[in-house]
Amino acid sequence: QVQLVEFGGGLVQAGGSLRLSCAASGRTFSGYAMGWFRQAPGKEREFVAAVNWRGGMTYYADSVKGRFTISRDNAKTTAFLQMNSLKPEDTAVYYCAAAPTAQTVLAGNIEYWGQGTQVTVSS
Repeated sequence: QVQLVEFGGGLVQAGGSLRLSCAASGRTFSGYAMGWFRQAPGKEREFVAAVNWRGGMTYYADSVKGRFTISRDNAKTTAFLQMNSLKPEDTAVYYCAAAPTAQTVLAGNIEYWGQGTQVTVSS
């Protein structure tokens, strides 16, 4: 069983940066791939980034590639999403997710979700 809690959302101007954290409870954190998804008002939830259990393989949506970086610290059972060069279209609720493999994250077959944290980018 894994419980996920996100931190770090907020309001930022376009071009700015935010770092989201996802704190996981449970002793099996290192056994899961981690991912970030987002959902903007009136839109479906979409994939943002994923990292495999070891942290050596990362995957990104084209819309965030080169601006966002996903990482994890298994010793601290925490995943991160560093977001740079933010744009107004990045405004959304961001959700942390856990799944058995990075491929299952990419497929949206998520076992555990966090409650979400709001990110608002002003123009």
